[in-house]
Amino acid sequence: MDFIRVRASADGAETISWWTGDVYGWQDDDGPHHLFGFEGINVARAVETDEGWQLLTREVAAYLDPRSREILSVWENPITGRSVEVQHVFNDPVNQRLGNYPVPTTSLGDQVVFNVDIRLAYPSPLPVAKYPENSANDTYRALELFQFFAAEADLKSDMPDVPTVFSWCRVSPWLPWMAMGPRGGGLVYHCRGAKVSSVPERLRSFAGEHFMHAPTEFGGRNMTSWTAFADKVRR
Repeated sequence: MDFIRVRASADGAETISWWTGDVYGWQDDDGPHHLFGFEGINVARAVETDEGWQLLTREVAAYLDPRSREILSVWENPITGRSVEVQHVFNDPVNQRLGNYPVPTTSLGDQVVFNVDIRLAYPSPLPVAKYPENSANDTYRALELFQFFAAEADLKSDMPDVPTVFSWCRVSPWLPWMAMGPRGGGLVYHCRGAKVSSVPERLRSFAGEHFMHAPTEFGGRNMTSWTAFADKVRR
């Protein structure tokens, strides 16, 4: 229950998590390069079931010029020298079943840190044989590393929605739209954020009203940058 109050709200109300950060890329013999800024939101609703909790969310994130922090539409790839269209993140839905198990915590003075390390390995939606420019492996492998910081006093209260700040690190393959083909290496995302009551206007306009609200039901295939790219090229 405590983690649900930190990650979302135990009374089913919508919560918005905003983050900002940067994306770095490296090859086996080159880099790391500062490739992008990155800013986004996740809108979540927690629903309790007999089996535990469902977390119903949508998320939007924009890739930014690393210096000007402007939203990119075209990216000049410094590794390949090619210009490519940027495919931003519009993931709808991103749902999870959390179950009834405790999330590891660490006490740091008057704060409690919830640690969520997600190791991913599953068949890629983009098989190399069909998408040689967009995929380097038939298995998608990545790490999603989260830390959520909350005040111990807030956790001892009866508030359903506990304020939190968080950090997020992601280690992943090259994005499909980067057209990196079989090159070794990959990406590291390094971001930080918080639950917020409002969204920066630029990001709100970019996201659109649909992404300002969480799903109301658990269902449908979760969307990722890889499945979104696959859907786009199959049209």
